[in-house]
Amino acid sequence: MQGQEILPEHWFRFGSLAVSETIFTTWCIMLLLVTSMWLITRRLNIHPSPMQAAAEGVVSTIEAAITAVAPQHAKQLLPFIASLWIFIVIANLSGLIPGVHSPTRDLSATAALAFLVFLAAHWFGIRAQGIKNYLQHYLSPSPILLPFHIISEITRTVALAVRLFGNIMSLEMAALLVLFIAGFLVPIPILMLHIIEALVQAYIFGMLALIYIAGGLQSQQLRYQKQEE
Repeated sequence: MQGQEILPEHWFRFGSLAVSETIFTTWCIMLLLVTSMWLITRRLNIHPSPMQAAAEGVVSTIEAAITAVAPQHAKQLLPFIASLWIFIVIANLSGLIPGVHSPTRDLSATAALAFLVFLAAHWFGIRAQGIKNYLQHYLSPSPILLPFHIISEITRTVALAVRLFGNIMSLEMAALLVLFIAGFLVPIPILMLHIIEALVQAYIFGMLALIYIAGGLQSQQLRYQKQEE
């Protein structure tokens, strides 16, 4: 009876570790990404193969987007932002596979991604200016604003998680409702809607993450330049 109660929530267990559908799908996506990157990068050539050319195009596009927001930190931010963007795109699109739900329709998964962005924003800021100078901006222009800075950090992280979760959850529910009502007479429009919305939501999440990180870096640079003047 105890095992039957667990089955609806957890697919299987490793000892005391319960593995849910979200965790399992996330592991599969990470394994797919690692394997794909290894296959693409193990034999790089000056005359790229189609797979290498496609990968270089994706990386160049992401690097250009980062350069437009934070030109001085593009190479520094590229690994994190590119990994985040590519993972969310694949996670969102995984819902197109029959019987598979997108990990990003689970609030725990989107909360984990938002928390990574929260940590990354502070990590890059501290690396750029040092922990003392970085923390001082929370007291600027007045120490009275410290609680508001803290509230802002928390609310934007929560909003980042809830936005992605809500959009992907509503997208999957809308697709199921339309297919249930109209049958399979309109699969292609629903499929295209899902793909477009998945890409848009991944883009929005990645851009917001980039803006949060770049905003901290640039605010620190402006403050540092004022101190030098």
